[in-house]
Order: sequence, then structure tokens, then C-alpha cells
Amino acid sequence: MDDPNHLNGGMIDSFIWAIRAVCAETVGFRFHYPLQIDPAAGPKESLHYYIYSDSLSWAALSLDSTGIAQCVYPTTGAVYRPAFVAWYGLVNLGHYLRSHNPTHLQIFLNQIDWLERHAIQREDGALVWPHTFDWQDGYALRRAPWISAYAHGLIISALVRARRITRQPRLLELLSASSLIFEIDVSRGGLREIVDGNTIYTEFCGRAVLDHFLTALLGLYDLFVETGDRTVERMFAQGIEGLKQTLPSWDYRHKWSWYCSHSYLCPPPYHCCNRLLLGALARLSNEPVLAEYAESWNPARLSVRSRVEVFVGFLFSKNACRFKNQTWRQKRIHAAARPWL
Repeated sequence: MDDPNHLNGGMIDSFIWAIRAVCAETVGFRFHYPLQIDPAAGPKESLHYYIYSDSLSWAALSLDSTGIAQCVYPTTGAVYRPAFVAWYGLVNLGHYLRSHNPTHLQIFLNQIDWLERHAIQREDGALVWPHTFDWQDGYALRRAPWISAYAHGLIISALVRARRITRQPRLLELLSASSLIFEIDVSRGGLREIVDGNTIYTEFCGRAVLDHFLTALLGLYDLFVETGDRTVERMFAQGIEGLKQTLPSWDYRHKWSWYCSHSYLCPPPYHCCNRLLLGALARLSNEPVLAEYAESWNPARLSVRSRVEVFVGFLFSKNACRFKNQTWRQKRIHAAARPWL
């Protein structure tokens, strides 16, 4: 029989998280987010990543006993998310490049060591960094082990920069094996999907997330620059062409971006990522249409009326998505397992 105290605690816990979400999406809504584009990223000798911030809140961050980044979510507790490990490392590498504080460099290299040790070679030969926890994303439930185009893009970019620092042969071996997963269709456990003849990189059939796609493309670009592999160059070019053809599906009236093709308007952090990553790809690929979309999504261009439209549209579409997927029914981890409360 279920423990009434446990059930009551779970209900209260869910209510607390609901209040936090409402506050973040209303009172906490901002049109700008503390991310900036780094124009020094791209060349083969560069250690810079394409976006950088020195003031992220890291609300979901928890470090394990060895200093490796973990994510703390209400539905999972503390878990290792490979993309988060890579991103935490890249941000600290950015801190090091600006401050020359060796502590930040060591943090980056520690995350790289974890990524190196947790690479898995599948039976089909693809090298992957799987997630070892279940994850509910709207109506879709990802069963462990699952992979992510976003994670693989960030990991490749992090390994490329680690290789430039350390020159370790093992990192080059990992990089050389990391592209195969982008040639395998999503239906067969890969990261490629063909939509109306266009190549995109995603995790779900018919359900691509824009910042995941963009991050994967940047990883492929870094991989090609580092290795000179013409197959990787072809995958990058195909992805850029697919992006050009599918961008309208993520565009809201040339003002804002959709999360996951019309699920709901993006929260500001996601929208900021979309805009900056798209701008970086526009520079690398020399594609004017990408730059045009990136500029049209700049919040500085929005009138007061358009800002109200975006804000109201976000609240309406986000909560409509919640209602459709009944996210309040999703299992919550008991509060005693989450010391950050």
C-alpha cells in the first residue's frame, strides 16, 4: 500500500515545482539571456567555443565527489548527462581563455576525462555517449539508454579542443569514430532523419529540436576542421542544406523561434541559443539565409507590441503543451532525495 505521507509529500513537492515554473515563466521572463557569441571560434588552432557566458546560474548543477558535472532534475534526482558534462567543461575552458586561471583548465580536462571513459562502442560500430536514465520530454518518453544529437555535438566540440591542448592520440581515436552515428537513421538508433528529402540531425522521428540540430552541426564542423575527413564535410554540408529548407518550421513570424516545431514558443534561454548558434553557422557556412533568420530573431528588433505578443504566445503555447501532455501526472522524486530544496 502507498505511504500516505509519501503521497502527500509528493503532491506538495509537485506543487512547489509548479509554483517555481510559473514564477520563472511569468515574473522571471526576460527577452535577453547572458550568452554571447564568440567570434574567435572556428579556426583549427582556436580553443574557443561558439557561445560563452560568465554569468550562468547553473541552477541544475551538482558536482560529484570528483568534480564532474551532474544535472539535478525533479523527475530524476542527480544524474550524469553527457551534454551537461561537455557544456560545463566548455564554459570553464572559456573562463580559462579569458582569465588564464589554471583551475578552470583543470575543470575542463576533468570533464574530458569522464567523457573519454564513458564512450561506448555499439555493435554496429557507432561510438556513443548514452544517457542511463529515463527522460520524459512532453509526450515522448526516452527509455535508457538513449542518445542525443545535442550531446554528441557538444562532446565532439569539447574533445576537439581537448585534443588541441593535450595532443593525446586516444582523443583523436574517439573523434575519428564519433561521426558514424550521424550516418545512421533515427529509426535504427542513430541521429539522422530524412524529412522531405532533407537531412536533419535529431533524436526522434519527426520531432527535431532546433538547438540540438544546430549544436550537432557545429560539432560536425569542428570534427571536419580537426580531421579533414571528407565524409564529415559531406554530412555537415547536407545538414546545412537541410537546415536551410526546414528553418521555416521553427520560425514564428520572423520574431521568435519555436521549440520542437510548434510545440510551444521557446523560453528565452532556448531562443537565445537558437539565435546565436544560427548566427555562428551562418558565418561558418557563408549562408545568407541563416544570417537573415538569426537577425530577425534578435529581441532588440521587437516593438513593445511584438514583445507582448511573444510573451503571451509563449505562456499560452507552453501551458497548452502542458495540458496536452498532462505533465503534472509525471512521476516526481521524493523531496528527501533532493537536498537542493
